[in-house]
Amino acid sequence: MKDFQNFINGEWVSSPRTFENRNPVDNSVIGLVHEAGRSEVDAAVRAARAALHGPWGKMTVAQRVELLHAVADGINRRFDDFLAAEIADTGKPHGLASHLDIPRGAANFKVFADMIKNVPTESFAMTTPDGGNALNYGVRTPRGVIAVVCPWNLPLLLMTWKVGPALAFGNTVVVKPSEETPATATLLGEVMNEVGVPPGVYNVVHGFGPDSAGAFLTEHPGVNGITFTGETRTGEAIMKAAANGVRPVSFELGGKNPGIVFADADFDKAVAGITRSAFDNSGQVCLGTERVYVQRPIFERFVAALKERAESLKIGDPYAQGTTFGPLVSQVHREKVLSYYAKAREEGATVVTGGGVPDMPASMKDGAWVQPTIWTGLPETASVIREEIFGPCCHIAPFDTEEEVIAMANATPYGLAATVWTSDVSRAHRMGAALEVGVCWINAWFLRDLRTAFGGAKQSGIGREGGVHSLEFYTELRNVCVKL
Repeated sequence: MKDFQNFINGEWVSSPRTFENRNPVDNSVIGLVHEAGRSEVDAAVRAARAALHGPWGKMTVAQRVELLHAVADGINRRFDDFLAAEIADTGKPHGLASHLDIPRGAANFKVFADMIKNVPTESFAMTTPDGGNALNYGVRTPRGVIAVVCPWNLPLLLMTWKVGPALAFGNTVVVKPSEETPATATLLGEVMNEVGVPPGVYNVVHGFGPDSAGAFLTEHPGVNGITFTGETRTGEAIMKAAANGVRPVSFELGGKNPGIVFADADFDKAVAGITRSAFDNSGQVCLGTERVYVQRPIFERFVAALKERAESLKIGDPYAQGTTFGPLVSQVHREKVLSYYAKAREEGATVVTGGGVPDMPASMKDGAWVQPTIWTGLPETASVIREEIFGPCCHIAPFDTEEEVIAMANATPYGLAATVWTSDVSRAHRMGAALEVGVCWINAWFLRDLRTAFGGAKQSGIGREGGVHSLEFYTELRNVCVKL
């Protein structure tokens, strides 16, 4: 049994209220998590505020860069510990977590640390009304205390995606990990102490959203900015809290992402790509594909090929050799996904494959398992085509023309990502310009250059992070005007 305490001002802080942390593979209790109340959250924010004016705030950029490289090295040095923690929390296959979650979690610190060394600011010479001269130049300063509210699907990767640039630019953070996945955020506190990050720079408070740590943190007047990844309704609640004090937000929210396959695409690569985008991490990826549109000449062939791929996924123990498909994160989320499986049947879907619960060994029967699922035959107004499910499922529909599929793909309140498969270069560029999303992949999916802008359109988010774009949220830009 693990004991997940809050990490405040470099120390471990317990609280009287605890809740269970369960392994989604078999639903066993693997730890107790200390729920932060108002007093713990207040202590974390105060510690973060004090750290801004302590040794951390006095560091040069070169010193910060060196320390953040040490954090990345510390994660890699304890790679196996982070890997075990991530798998225990999420149940994701060893192969996925070891090649994606942990390496990217470490890389996020190095990428943004290196970036801050080379970021220029603007300068302008001007003539004054009296015929003299003046010089304007920009100075970037840390925004202050950043509240980092994290999701459970890629806990370490998406947390460090925010903590990395926040610290690189000189801020301090209070992290509220998902109540479902407390382990790696807590473990990172150990690394921070091991490599000498000053107390108060990195803090962790555990708990839930309403009337718990999440609400207490986002409502706290000592927080200067809030960054959040998660569902749109939660983002709306956080935005209302941020309105008090006029504090900026950076949101990556829900999605109902289209995958579009034209008849001229490399067929095998398109099938492989949609398999990943629909079923990787058991469909629990913000950028995943739940709506697939396939041009009519290859529609039947594509449905059959994707069915074969889905049924070849190896479901089971995340540590077993060759496992490619794990459980959902929790029993609660499993019930949500299964309710959409039932809705699809009620609305008249043709179930190509899946649609239920796999037959698991006795040791894993109580886990949060669902089948990878494919539907066809539904109208665009169906619930499973309109609403984000966040599970290993997709609906495949035929289309005839480019104009038709653009209209279908854009007919959603969301606009996070799209993946397009075609061998026509001109069409590829047209699709990239026409689709109302923050990220559009052509003949690829989840191919991320951390220097590029990342975020969503419409109800899928506010703002952009990544590369120099992160500067706009994590720093304040001040203009200094000197009359010569």
